[in-house]
Amino acid sequence: MSTSDDLDRYRGNLQDEIDGAAMYRALADMESDPSLAELYRRLAATEERHGNLWRDRLLEAGEDPGGMAVSRRARILIWLARRMGSGVLVSTIARDEQTGQFMYDDQSETEGTSLRADERSHARLMAVLAQDNPIAVTGPMLARLEGRHSAIGGNALRAAVLGANDGLVSNLALVMGIAGATSDRTTVLLAGLAGLLAGAISMALGEWISVQSSRELYERQIATEQSEIEEFPEEEAAELALIYQAKGVPAEQAAALAAAVMADPVKALDTLSREELGIDPDDLGGSPWEAAISSFFLFALGAILPVLPYFFTSGATVIAASLLLSGIGLLALGAAISLITGKSTIRSAVRQAAFGIAAAGVTYAIGSLLGVAVS
Repeated sequence: MSTSDDLDRYRGNLQDEIDGAAMYRALADMESDPSLAELYRRLAATEERHGNLWRDRLLEAGEDPGGMAVSRRARILIWLARRMGSGVLVSTIARDEQTGQFMYDDQSETEGTSLRADERSHARLMAVLAQDNPIAVTGPMLARLEGRHSAIGGNALRAAVLGANDGLVSNLALVMGIAGATSDRTTVLLAGLAGLLAGAISMALGEWISVQSSRELYERQIATEQSEIEEFPEEEAAELALIYQAKGVPAEQAAALAAAVMADPVKALDTLSREELGIDPDDLGGSPWEAAISSFFLFALGAILPVLPYFFTSGATVIAASLLLSGIGLLALGAAISLITGKSTIRSAVRQAAFGIAAAGVTYAIGSLLGVAVS
């Protein structure tokens, strides 16, 4: 016996499927590429098939769903897309599919059907299509597509520069704060070394957890994909064919290519992991230990600069030397950041040094006030 909550859920699901089918049909009508238009029509047909399940559920419960139509939101989006371009609709559907890809996982009525796999399939497929949508393309993606994104501006350089910058700025502020509170060289040296170790360990641990968590997520996604290949091989083959069609392969060739891939379970999992999930099964985001160790040493490399003079001298001279050495480091890091951003090297270097020295001045002043108060 269906409860009132069940009926509301059925209606909500049916409305989502009606809207999805209408928007996919609209995209098909606006699309000039025949293969892509056919892809949208097939997605619309899948949404309509899903809608029939919920329509049948309502009928079985004695409810008449005949009056349900496309929602106002979907009609407005379709209207905007016809006047502003299909990109408006593609990016919106991609976000909706991403949000709702697990909506049926806890609904018992979908057990044993392809609805759950279909929703995840649509989310991944629309994510691929949205990447080629001018409205959804980000700056970095556009730069890569146009070949202007220099290899030196990649994630490795950014991580290295930001790691060293975090170490330098945070430890410079700490050292200057302690130096403002006390003139004892040993106290400042110990505080600086403690800050270096604490910050480097924290950075390393955070990086290890981040990379390891990503690897575990990727492993879970690949395991889910493997189970979907085993349970719904036809749907996965159709999905792979749709992906190939989205890349410009004719429908018949795409179907033949997908069938050849699916004939080998190992090759199918590897291909679907790369094509659907965007995951390289051989890498899974890199080694967490390498990330942790590199983060530790990069943070320490920046954090040691304000501490170094305290190994060799004391008094007012050591503060000036610490600021000078740190300022040189900040200028170098600012220049390195300009390689990532493409902005003026001098402007980036001066800005980085100014912010770092300003932070040190604030903490030195606070340390001086606290030192006087404690005394």
